[in-house]
Amino acid sequence: MTAAAITAAISGAVLTACGPHAGGHLAQSSPSSVTPPAKPASPGPHPPSQAPSPSSASPSAPVPGGAAGGTQSGRTGGSAAVPSGPASQPGPAHTYAQLPSAPAGSDMVVGHGVVGGGKSVALTFDDGPDPRWTPQVLALLAQHHAKATFCEIGPLAQRYPYLTSAIVANGDRLCDHSVHHDEQQSRKPVEYNIREIVDAKREITNAAGDGAKLMYYRAPGGDWSPTIRAIAGANHLQPLGWSDDANDWRRPGVDGILRNINQDLRPGTIILMHDGGGDRSQTVQALARLLNQLDAQGYSYGFPA
Repeated sequence: MTAAAITAAISGAVLTACGPHAGGHLAQSSPSSVTPPAKPASPGPHPPSQAPSPSSASPSAPVPGGAAGGTQSGRTGGSAAVPSGPASQPGPAHTYAQLPSAPAGSDMVVGHGVVGGGKSVALTFDDGPDPRWTPQVLALLAQHHAKATFCEIGPLAQRYPYLTSAIVANGDRLCDHSVHHDEQQSRKPVEYNIREIVDAKREITNAAGDGAKLMYYRAPGGDWSPTIRAIAGANHLQPLGWSDDANDWRRPGVDGILRNINQDLRPGTIILMHDGGGDRSQTVQALARLLNQLDAQGYSYGFPA
């Protein structure tokens, strides 16, 4: 669908504001033991060694800078993971958004249960794929015959297409998580939002290969607006939130991650974790223990409904 068509379809939508974010720094991951293809895939529109900054996302239309924020309280969302240089260099500083509790009738998207119902949960992982952490997450899922949804950053999927295709081959699902992980995306013009969603969808789909299908869009940091939801819907992407936040990006320790998850764990829960965006060693260790716990408690694993 063209930008003009999407813009027309959502004309009159009101953009909602998101408050200031608590800052954080991310380190570039080292390669894992997973062997990439002998002949790397074409880098596409953005070189794999450097994702574009939000101000240069598209040469055809200007992109505004950041907007001043107000205040906002609540739970904290995920982290960004866009590569900014050679793998040996540290990554850039990124920000974290706060996800407020959603009052009745609000536009906030939250988890809406798990396909199949029963005593099942949906595992979701944001900000990958990452050559160090994603293979470890996939290995643990395979050991437990568990499935998950991976919300990927477009340029990272493009940079590591063998990881995106491995996710599909494992029977897991893919989710569009934007191009730049801009947690103030809702403040930007419609055209910018379209590029963030549509360009990432194209990059992830190309990386996944023939037959792969993106089913969801997850707004970075839970920064939703009626416009963003409409763009996602116009591109056949279901808005995907979460109902159980591991807060693993804070690296509170393995016990802390499990404690955060167990506070809201119940049948139908959509669990938010991360396989990219920084050091995810605690996440991997916590996931191993969580899967043992869920198996022992008789949980099954499904996809967001």
